Amino acid sequence: MKNTRLVILSGPSGAGKSTAIKVLEDIGFFCVDNLPVSLLPKFLELSLESKEIAKIATVVDIREREFLKDFPRIFEEIKKHGYKPELVYLESSDDALLKRFSETRRKHPLAGNLSPLDGIKLERDAIANVKELANKVIDTSNYNVHQLKEVIRDYFSGPGQIEKITVHLVSFSYRYGIPSDADLIMDVRFLPNPYFIDEFKGMDGSDERVKRFILEKDETRGFLERFLKLLDYLLPLYWKEGKAYLTIAIGCTGGKHRSVAIVDFLYNMIENERCSVKKRHRDIEKP
Repeated sequence: MKNTRLVILSGPSGAGKSTAIKVLEDIGFFCVDNLPVSLLPKFLELSLESKEIAKIATVVDIREREFLKDFPRIFEEIKKHGYKPELVYLESSDDALLKRFSETRRKHPLAGNLSPLDGIKLERDAIANVKELANKVIDTSNYNVHQLKEVIRDYFSGPGQIEKITVHLVSFSYRYGIPSDADLIMDVRFLPNPYFIDEFKGMDGSDERVKRFILEKDETRGFLERFLKLLDYLLPLYWKEGKAYLTIAIGCTGGKHRSVAIVDFLYNMIENERCSVKKRHRDIEKP
C-alpha cells in the first residue's frame, strides 16, 4: 500500500471545490486544481520520488474534457497500484448553485445558450456516476464560505493532527430532505410534537419552555438515555478507525421543535476528552 494520502475532490460547478482545495493547501496538502485525469497516475508515480510529498489533493471536474470518459477507469487503476484514494464529492442544491452563479456573475460551463439551471441539470446528470464512487458526500447547500472552510478543515485534519473526533450535530426537517452528508440519522418524529400545542406553535426548540415540554416526557428521557449509551459506544470506535469528523442528523417533521431541542441537549452532553461538538439547525428558519 502506497503511503501517500490522495484526496480527490469532485462535484458540480459552484459547490465549493475551489474553497475546499485552498483549505487543504493550508493544512499541508500538495494541491493541484483541475489536473487532467489521464495524468493522475503519472503524477502519483512522480510524487513517490519526493520524500517531502506525503499528502496530495486534486480537483477533477467537468472543466477537463476527458474527465467523464476516463475518470472511473483511472480511479480503479490507481487503487490497483496500491493507492487508497479518498474521493470526496461536494454536492449542493439547484437553488444554492443558482444563487452562487448569480452572486458571482459566472456563467455555468455547460450552459452555452441555455439557462444556468439547464446547465446545472446537465452537469448533475453527467457526473452522477462520479458521485456513486465517492467515499464521502458533503452537502454545501446551507454553508457560507467560512462554514465550508471549517467543515473541510475538520474533516481532513485526521487523527494524526487533531486530538479529538469532531461531531457535527444537525437538526433538519424531513419535509426538506435528509442531509446528504449525514453519517448517522435519527428520526425523532415519535416524540410528542409541540406544534400542536397553541402556546408553542409559534416558537422553536431553542425556547426553554418548548425544551421542557419535549425533554420532560418519558419517551424523550428513555430515548436520550439509550441514544447517549449508543454514542458512548460508537464514538471511540469511529476514532479508533481513523474517522476525524462525524455528522449526526436529527430529524423531525418541521425541523423547528423536536429536532432542535434534541440537538441542543446532545450538544451539551456528549463533549468529552475525545470529542468536540458543533451544531447547526438547518431548517429552523424555513417556512
